[in-house]
Amino acid sequence: MKKTIAMLAGDGIGPEVMTQAQRVLDAIAQKFGHHFTYLPALIGGAAFDVHGTHFPDETLAVCKQADAILFGSVGGPINEQHLPKWQGCEAKSLLSLRKAFQFNTNIRPAKVYRALQAICPLKDRIIANGIDVMIFRELLGDLYFGKHETTTVNGVRQAQDQALYDEQQIRAILHPAFKAAQQRKGKLHSVDKANVLDTSKLWRVVANEVAAEYPEVELEHMLVDNCAMQLITNPSQFDVIVTSNMFGDILSDAAAVLPGSLGLMPSASLNDQGFGMFEPSGGSAPDIAGQDKANPIAQILSAAMMLRYSFGLEQEATAIEQAVETALAQGARTQDIASADNPALGTIAMACHVLSTLG
Repeated sequence: MKKTIAMLAGDGIGPEVMTQAQRVLDAIAQKFGHHFTYLPALIGGAAFDVHGTHFPDETLAVCKQADAILFGSVGGPINEQHLPKWQGCEAKSLLSLRKAFQFNTNIRPAKVYRALQAICPLKDRIIANGIDVMIFRELLGDLYFGKHETTTVNGVRQAQDQALYDEQQIRAILHPAFKAAQQRKGKLHSVDKANVLDTSKLWRVVANEVAAEYPEVELEHMLVDNCAMQLITNPSQFDVIVTSNMFGDILSDAAAVLPGSLGLMPSASLNDQGFGMFEPSGGSAPDIAGQDKANPIAQILSAAMMLRYSFGLEQEATAIEQAVETALAQGARTQDIASADNPALGTIAMACHVLSTLG
């Protein structure tokens, strides 16, 4: 198979971990007889330095040539957010990409690895049955894309943000979530706030309609506040969760805490045509950039998700995931997941350990 990949490394630790992900992809290409062509392009602060904008037309053109986008991270130091280079950097980069390619489906897995159970913040009795959750978040509707307005009425400031969904948007996220549930344990939690919000009431109606097309999947509705509590008190009950943009943003960040480090968390954003962008869930970590300290696993696992969801290479994606799990079981750790028994490796050494288990 021949595929072209747009490589948007971005800022901070992005270039470092992207380099390691490319090494893994090269190993997969050699092992399974594929050919990957990489098209590097600038995004975020790195793009601003050259083009004066966070998402230049040149980068858009590169992405349009590619079969998928592998994204690193964007953003700068907290104390420099007021500077033009960093002001609104993440929103202007990521939201622009989502809008340009109509990425409506976000997928974020959260898995507690057996070898890393000690760094999960939950008690052993809570995680005894394992945690392996996949959250499907709708990306193009809700409060993020509705009307935003701040006004003054009779001398009193007020603000409003509009949440808007139509049934087509809801169906577009439900179908891939149901399909994922089909391939996993056959259970799907649809999360809403149907006791209050009209958007959630419509969401629940459409979810029930779509469920009729997937009789082998058990659908359970859950209110978002209850879901937030259950993710902490009984996370093992969840397999696949599907929810709206705002709720998905919050719940996926909550679930991201469970594995013990954002350095372990990949994600995928897809449109209806299957074109996707794949990126770590963590940030650019400028405080450790260039020091060979960053955890490359989230970027490597994002590459695995790209192989699965954009290229249909299930065997290759599974090989990467198993290599990561084996490396962790053998004690390979970066500083974010290190312990007295398993001291920290550098970014490059961690990737080398993963590569060695690929065979």
